[in-house]
Amino acid sequence: MNRTNPPHKNLLPSILLIILAILLTAGCSGEGSSGDASFEMASMEQMPPDVQTAPVSVQQAYQFAFANPDVLQELPCYCGCGSMGHTSNYDCYVAREDVEGLITYDSHALGCSICVDITQDAMRMLDQGKDLKEIRTYVDDTYAQYGSSNMP
Repeated sequence: MNRTNPPHKNLLPSILLIILAILLTAGCSGEGSSGDASFEMASMEQMPPDVQTAPVSVQQAYQFAFANPDVLQELPCYCGCGSMGHTSNYDCYVAREDVEGLITYDSHALGCSICVDITQDAMRMLDQGKDLKEIRTYVDDTYAQYGSSNMP
């Protein structure tokens, strides 16, 4: 007697693969906590090669800085970068912007976790609906232990 599998048993592996593909696609869609962000992010293609190969938190901080100068120019940094001429957290990412809007990046934040942490905190707090005054107070209270502010 020749026994063969019923036709529906041959479909089981295919169905499982389709379900797995759907789940993986949904997980990689880019939505989620950052998909609902209350701020703009610059495209990764606009970032210099060093930023593109940096850890994700650093990439996100640079993307945020490029797209939201008005936020980071209002926040200090406490890593000691004031001695480098930095006057806000924004300066840790952007050395200058010319009159045509061309950005010259500062590589400082690539190697400074305090700069990146301050930016990540600002991003998180904006998502929570906090205003700049609340974010500034949090940054001052949290990071003053690491050094002096580069802002008055």
